[in-house]
Amino acid sequence: MNSSIKALLGTAAVALVAVPASAATLDDVRDAGQLRCGVNTGLPGFASQNDQGEWQGLDVDYCKAIAAAIFEGDDSKVEYTPLSAVQRLPALQNSEIDVLARNTTWTMTRDTTLGLNFVGVNYYDGQGFMVREDLNVTSALQLSGATVCVQSGTTTELNLTDYFRANNMEYNPVVIESQSDVNAAYEQGRCDVLTTDASGLYATRLELANPDEHVILPEVISKEPLGPVVRQGDEQWFSIVKWVHFGLLNAEELGVTQDNVEEMMDSDNPSIRRLLGVDGTFGEDIGLENDWMVNVIEAVGNYGEIFERNVGPDTPLNIQRGMNALWTNGGLHYAPPIR
Repeated sequence: MNSSIKALLGTAAVALVAVPASAATLDDVRDAGQLRCGVNTGLPGFASQNDQGEWQGLDVDYCKAIAAAIFEGDDSKVEYTPLSAVQRLPALQNSEIDVLARNTTWTMTRDTTLGLNFVGVNYYDGQGFMVREDLNVTSALQLSGATVCVQSGTTTELNLTDYFRANNMEYNPVVIESQSDVNAAYEQGRCDVLTTDASGLYATRLELANPDEHVILPEVISKEPLGPVVRQGDEQWFSIVKWVHFGLLNAEELGVTQDNVEEMMDSDNPSIRRLLGVDGTFGEDIGLENDWMVNVIEAVGNYGEIFERNVGPDTPLNIQRGMNALWTNGGLHYAPPIR
């Protein structure tokens, strides 16, 4: 790792020290009567509050799914903690939250040296660029000399440096801690370009005064596998959060939905019977009820239902499944079997 990356990570993490998880996170959550879930401060489609102050979004549904697995179907037992990019990892390490379900990129450093475990990928993303249409820019390769708004303490900032350096281009960064402040700076004209994950660009464009006046450029310059994170040191908790994720994917692949889950419990398909706890003791083996996935699916549906409800083509974000389709449909999502 070069010195500049070390320096940036140091700034973002604010002297992070790897702190092992309690060996009984599940017991702590049950004793508290709620799951403490770290989420974005406000990213439409992933984690944001509606007019009634209720949290909603793809990542929020993951929080609900975990709570439903633990509290026998009650997905309301979640305390949501909105966190900025700089705050998110220290909050998890310092046991201020039980799980981080916030758009956070899985990287080697985060997975090996910070005392954290990524449980899987719930959204495959990549970094892009948005510009005003009147700039007449059609490619990121035309951005040399541009002023670029970017959030500090993120892989986005590192990727931006790498991209411009690799293409022998210059740029002037406007680095801001809060993504909402980054977005505001772009709308106010403090920069020519806004860069973040493509999903974030789609969400941000919706909130601009004149969305049609802004263009998302075609280049995707990075791999951004996003997913829930827990602390290292508690294998049971790691297994629970990981298999809730895998269970959601397996449910979609097997055709088990929020509407038909009760009916599917009478299925003769061995894979469905194991998923729903009719056969085996897979839930008990990780400290849950055997019908843990019945509770999860009744609460939030399968992965496909979560995607379509929050970010899919019938939502304002209008995001196609693409890489986030199941492997059986040409996407990257593939879950190990429950057996």
